[in-house]
Order: sequence, then C-alpha cells, then structure tokens
Amino acid sequence: MLDLSRVLAGPWAGQLLGDLGADVVKVEHPGRGDDTRAWGPPWLRDPQGEPTAEAAYYLAANRNKRSVAIDLATPEGRAQARRLAARADVLLENFKVGGLKQYGLDYESLRQVNPRLIHCSITGFGQDGPYASRPGYDFLIQGMGGLMSLTGRPDGEPGGGPLKVGVALTDVMTGLYATVAVLAALAHRQATGRGQHIDLALLDVQVATLANQASSYLVGGAVPGRMGNAHPSIVPYQDFPTADGYMIIAVGNDGQFGRLCQVLGHPEWAADPRFLTNPQRVAHRDALVALIAGVTASRATADWVAALEAATVPCGPINTLDRVFADPQVQARGMRVEVPHPLGVTVPLTANPIRLSDSPVAYRRPPPMLGEHTDEVLRDWEA
Repeated sequence: MLDLSRVLAGPWAGQLLGDLGADVVKVEHPGRGDDTRAWGPPWLRDPQGEPTAEAAYYLAANRNKRSVAIDLATPEGRAQARRLAARADVLLENFKVGGLKQYGLDYESLRQVNPRLIHCSITGFGQDGPYASRPGYDFLIQGMGGLMSLTGRPDGEPGGGPLKVGVALTDVMTGLYATVAVLAALAHRQATGRGQHIDLALLDVQVATLANQASSYLVGGAVPGRMGNAHPSIVPYQDFPTADGYMIIAVGNDGQFGRLCQVLGHPEWAADPRFLTNPQRVAHRDALVALIAGVTASRATADWVAALEAATVPCGPINTLDRVFADPQVQARGMRVEVPHPLGVTVPLTANPIRLSDSPVAYRRPPPMLGEHTDEVLRDWEA
C-alpha cells in the first residue's frame, strides 16, 4: 500500500490496514513530512528525557508503516513515486481534487500502467459537486455536516451553544470507511482482476453517520436540536449529579427502569402512569429527570455504580483519560501497548480494538521517523 495521505483520515486508514498486515509505505516530503509531525507539544522524549521531533499527534496514526522521503516537485521524485505506484496494490491519498494529475499520479494515469491498482481518494467534499474544490477539515465538516447542531447544551442554558466532539471524529470515521472500501475493492479485484477508484468525502461520511438523528429527521420532519447529554428517544439515558461529581445512567428498557427505581428507593416510580413505558417517560422527561437527580445527588458516584451494577442497571462514571487507562477492564483488554522506537525508547500507543482469533493484529513497527526507510523501500519495491 502506497500512502500519500497526511494528517488523520488517510493515515488512520493506512495504520488500520498496516495493523491488519499490509505493507504500508508512507510517502512524505523530505523537508517537513506529514503535517502532524509539527503538531506538538507533547513530543516523544528521548532516553535522556528531552523532547524529540516526534509529535504525539503523528504517533497516534502512523504505526506499522515505513516512511519514504520523496519530493514530488522534482522530476526524479515524481518518477520514483510512479514506479512505486506501478507496483502497489493500493494507493491512498488526500490531495485536493485533480492535485495528483500534475505528477502523473492520478487514477487515470496510473491505471494505464497498473490496471489492478485500487486508488482511494479522500477529500473534504468529494470529486464532484459545487464544493469539490474546497479544502475540508474535520472541525469544518462537523459543523457543515450537522454534528455540531446536535452536540452541546441547548441555547439559553449555561454553556449553551454548538460544540465539536472532543476528538476529530469525522476524520476517524472517514478512515474507517476508507478501510472498509479498500477491503471491498480488494475482494472485487480478487473476483475480477480489476482495480478501481474510491471517492470518499468527509462531508458524505459525516452525513451518513448521523445515524438515528438523520433518520428521525427524514421520517418525522422535525429538526433535532442540542440536548446536552440527554437522548432524544430514551429516558433516563444521560448524566446525573452525585455527591462527588456525575455518573451516567443508560436505561434501555422497562425492566431496567424498574430495577433502577428499586435501587433509588422509589419503586413506586415504576408504577407511575407517567413513567410506565419509554414513550411515556420521554413525554414526561423533565419530571422524571428531576426526581432521579434529587436522589442521585445524595451518594458518591462509586457507591451508586456499585449498587446499580449489582442490579444490572447500565451505568458508569465519566472518566478522565488517566482513569480510562487505569480502568481494570481497559487494562485487561490490553488497550495500551508499548512499541520499541529507533530513538532508544518505547512509544506508548493506543491498541487496535480488533480481536481476530486466527490472524491477530501485530505491532510490527513504531510510527516511522521521516524518511527512515527510503533506501530500504526503493530497493525492495523497485527490485
């Protein structure tokens, strides 16, 4: 796989395919590399504890790759890249629409020398349409694609207004869709012998992943708004105050609601005509939420979680990241891995969540240093 992408959506797909066994070659500009190499602090520290040029953001999306430094602005660099593309199974890129044509690396040019090539293009708005030439960034797409209209407290409440999600979620989801698309194209090629072009847009992905909120609008016609941490269709399904913070209660059916009422010391709520079924609870949301909050504020989060878990009521704390990685379940699932780095240290990384019984994910390579494998790859791929 030849990875010409930068920042997050493309590199995320390349990393995932690398985790699953692909030989991923990351092509970078010799002087600056991937944009995210400069997106620090924090930086990986060397054995003496001094910061290096390896940014944490870059490290998050580039393991299991080899880095090749090629300057596409030079005739030699373009020729090298075309030779690599002629040998590749997959080419992944996020150049602006038409941006690779000047280098002879666009799909129409490459398919003439490599008809089996799968060329995956990731852009903000796709290869056609009135916005095709616009640049697209995750934050922008979260706003344009509707996600920020659903995220945050309602207008008029303290802290009200639209908010982006705390990670570049549209980029990550686009990386996942790109991976699925590449695997589907590989299966098609196995059956037909033909490669193809994949046109993937951040805006398309954001709209597609509005999920139940988009369906509710399309079916019901009402434009959903921001509800904070509440759910538009399920009650109680939100955060509640405790004596030392907040906890989440996520009741998905009437049986769970009855057990919640028992633990809260108010079994009569389960028989209240206003709260008998979920549609009734949604209709009387404000009254029920106020009743529950008046009780949950009396005890600490850990006490409530223990009591509710014993009654099999879905619940949990709202963890900071230090608590996430200290959580016994997260530790048992091995969601932090340590990978040796050429600088003489180990890189702590978030693990791949896929568990395959026969072909497990392997952490073969740390995120590469800029141009670390140029000679090696040019020798291997051009031999």
